Amino acid sequence: MPTLADMKKAAEARSAAVVVNAGSRRTAAVLHQLHDDLAGAGVPVQEVHQVRSGQDLVASLRKVVEQGHDLVVVGGGDGTVSAAAGLVAGTDVTLAVLPLGTANDLARTLQIPDDLATACAVGHGKVVDIDLGRANGHPFVNVASVGLSVGVTEALTPALKKRLGPLAYPVATLRAYRRHEPFRARLEFPDGDHESLELDDLLQVAVGNGRHYGGGNAVSPTAGIDDHLLDVYAVVRGRLRDHVSIARLLKDGSFVHHERVHHVTTRRMRLVTDPPLPGNLDGEIAVETPCVFEVERNAVHVVVPDSSTGASLDGRRAEGAGT
Repeated sequence: MPTLADMKKAAEARSAAVVVNAGSRRTAAVLHQLHDDLAGAGVPVQEVHQVRSGQDLVASLRKVVEQGHDLVVVGGGDGTVSAAAGLVAGTDVTLAVLPLGTANDLARTLQIPDDLATACAVGHGKVVDIDLGRANGHPFVNVASVGLSVGVTEALTPALKKRLGPLAYPVATLRAYRRHEPFRARLEFPDGDHESLELDDLLQVAVGNGRHYGGGNAVSPTAGIDDHLLDVYAVVRGRLRDHVSIARLLKDGSFVHHERVHHVTTRRMRLVTDPPLPGNLDGEIAVETPCVFEVERNAVHVVVPDSSTGASLDGRRAEGAGT
């Protein structure tokens, strides 16, 4: 099997397996052409798995990794890709992403085209490193958060996403905003790079690993998925006009400079909230505070188009998260 040091192009893969979330918004319409498109791009597909639950997804991913495939092609949304990234992290398995979800923020960060036929041309792509976020050990590629975003996730029903596509996000956000209850939080920095922050009356605390989230919003103007840092921001509840002004700055990430926003970069942060709150990891509610967030450097190797500038091949893995 080619090692990371050898595999600079996806075309160098010895064998590939495809794992597709059959429940993703776009999967049904493209499933019939998927295998042909990949084969036509020179991807050596040996097997295809269709999954419909998180349990089946994890089982299928573990199976294809254990079978020795050096390229795993994952089709689905960001939650599916996060699960796959968590399982291949720290191995020589390379991941290819077919953006079949609603937001596809990792694909946006890495400049992987939304057009499936073009995305399937992974055989012509290059391999890059990306960092992986961990929240109490659970993986996330884009953003982890508590507060308003959890309400947004709960409001993002499958029916709403199917009916509105990416427009489901602002609709769900408005619904969640009306029901939101403010909370208190303490942000601790175990590595000593920042003083602890005690914050009241919060709307949200978020921890960004990648650059994009929420259907195209930017984590911060400088956020990157291979910068070995987490972007942490906390939004203090204000008047409606404050929230409107923040919302206008979400696309380019400049909202982090707003007077109602606290923003730092770090490699590790412990979040304690009052009351304890559930946490959203790339659209999946998977953890609860108190929660430790950390970055695992160069954790996953991903195929991107040759023209992509979203990440580079650094070639060095961290020996442990946060190092």
